[in-house]
Amino acid sequence: MTPSTNPLPRIVPAAPPGTPPAGQQNLLAGVGLVIGACISLQFGAAVAVQLFPHLGSWGVTTLRLGLAAVILLVVVRPKVRAWTRRQWTAVVLFGAAMGCMNGSFYAAIERIPLGAAVSIEFLGPLVLAAVLARRLLDGLWVAVALAGMVLLGLDSAWGEPLDPVGVVLALVAGAFWAGYVLTSARVGRLVPGAGGLAVALVVATAVVAPLGAPGAVRAFGDPMLLGMALVTALLASLVPYTLELSALRRVPAPVFSILLSLEPAFAALFGWILLGQESGLLRNLAIVLVIIASAGVTLTGRRAAGQRSSVAPSAVNRKA
Repeated sequence: MTPSTNPLPRIVPAAPPGTPPAGQQNLLAGVGLVIGACISLQFGAAVAVQLFPHLGSWGVTTLRLGLAAVILLVVVRPKVRAWTRRQWTAVVLFGAAMGCMNGSFYAAIERIPLGAAVSIEFLGPLVLAAVLARRLLDGLWVAVALAGMVLLGLDSAWGEPLDPVGVVLALVAGAFWAGYVLTSARVGRLVPGAGGLAVALVVATAVVAPLGAPGAVRAFGDPMLLGMALVTALLASLVPYTLELSALRRVPAPVFSILLSLEPAFAALFGWILLGQESGLLRNLAIVLVIIASAGVTLTGRRAAGQRSSVAPSAVNRKA
């Protein structure tokens, strides 16, 4: 994996060196895989919201990260005994950023609609991308995203108000998303394969456990709740990671990144379908502006149009 200033969420290894250019069939398959990853991630978040009344947002976060960690540890079997102190430091910082990002995001969507939360959270990596690029054009893209936030504020003032605590939590999640970008890139450079991600998930679970353990424990007394938590871990963590890894072997990185910019739209769609969270005109326009800003940063920030690179907010990934 190589570092990237791309503002999007999950850590995904780069395609292997020497991968041939994608043909039309491969390109179409890759597009389908990326869209599938977006759908899986936001569907998993919508399922998680339905667990909040029973386990609390922090309990769901703890279970999701913990179950994903167990599955990935079994599959990857990272050789941690060979890691250096530098590698361990990078992985621990990555896991801490991941845990704080996921915990604050799930706490946000407990209070505000999914589409609005994802749109607000996108500010973190967008601002980071503009700061790292240090170009006026990237600052203008951030201004477009901020215009979307203004529309969200107007929608909240004139229509259904957004919980201010939820908005603050989404902003906090965005800040940690920016930290996730930086730390995931460092892990990508220092730790080969997916071992760094597997151990980082363990660290992330430990970070959120003090707030989430009481709720997470309740799931083990109810097979239905535990099953839904497992579905969340699969849909919101492992399935998107796998689909994106396959997609990177088929599509150019700019196409990949632009498709991931559609996540706020998918979040709003599944919030409406599964949770009954309706979006008005202003809120939909706000989401469109965030998508335009994210795609704009991607299009104007690439060093080479055909370059393939890793994408670090995720969490996925928010999100891992």
